[in-house]
Amino acid sequence: MTKEQEATVLEALEMFRPQLQADGGDMEFISIDEENRVHLRLTGHCGSCPMATMTIKMGIERYLKDAVPEVTEVVQER
Repeated sequence: MTKEQEATVLEALEMFRPQLQADGGDMEFISIDEENRVHLRLTGHCGSCPMATMTIKMGIERYLKDAVPEVTEVVQER
């Protein structure tokens, strides 16, 4: 992934962050690996929420793939 694409990923995460914060949660960016998977850790209420996987896959992943089509997956780190 290029530096420009990585910057777009980080910018998109910042745009999504208020949705998590509205529910008392947040996220921590960990890394982007060689397979263009974005690794995140959900924190606050989102970290222990039973819907966290859905938030990652149906929310953040979908949003990032629209912003940066090279993103292949969003992976939740514990």
